[in-house]
Amino acid sequence: MTELLSLDQIPHEQTEALLDAAFGTDRRGRTAYLLRCGSTAIPELSFAITDNGALVGTIQCWPVQIGGAKLVLVGPVAVLPERQGQGIGHRLMYASLDATARLGEPAMVMIGDPEYYERFGFTAAETSGWLLPGPWEPRRLLARNVGGHSLPETGMLERADAL
Repeated sequence: MTELLSLDQIPHEQTEALLDAAFGTDRRGRTAYLLRCGSTAIPELSFAITDNGALVGTIQCWPVQIGGAKLVLVGPVAVLPERQGQGIGHRLMYASLDATARLGEPAMVMIGDPEYYERFGFTAAETSGWLLPGPWEPRRLLARNVGGHSLPETGMLERADAL
C-alpha cells in the first residue's frame, strides 16, 4: 500500500539512494543542482511516497529568485526506475501543486520535459529571456504561473534564502 509523506520523514540517505537510482550518481553536476546548492528544500512542498515502507518516489521544492521575484523551483521529481509509469510521479506533482496552492500560488519553475510537465501547467512561454548558472536547453526551462505574478522577462535565475 502506498503512502504519501512529508519528505522530512524520510532519512536523507534513502532519498539520496533513490535519486542515484533515478538520475545516476553524476547528477550533482547538473544545472538544477547549481540552483539548489547551499539552499534548503521547502518542507511544506516536498513529499515522498512509500510502498509498504519502501521509498519509491520523492519530490523536492526549493526557493529561487529572478530579478527580485521569488519562485518555487520544482525538482528533482524522482521515481524508482522499476516503478515509473505507475502514477507515482503524478501523485507527487499533484501533492506539491496542492500544497503550493495553500501558500497563495507562488510562481513555479523547473528544468524538465515539456511534453510531460505541460499537463501540470508548466510551459516555456515566460522563460525565454531567463538565464541559468549552467548549461540548459531553453525549451526545458518551464514555469507555472497560475497566480498571475509579475515575472521579469529577462534575468538570472538564482537560489534564494527563503520563499
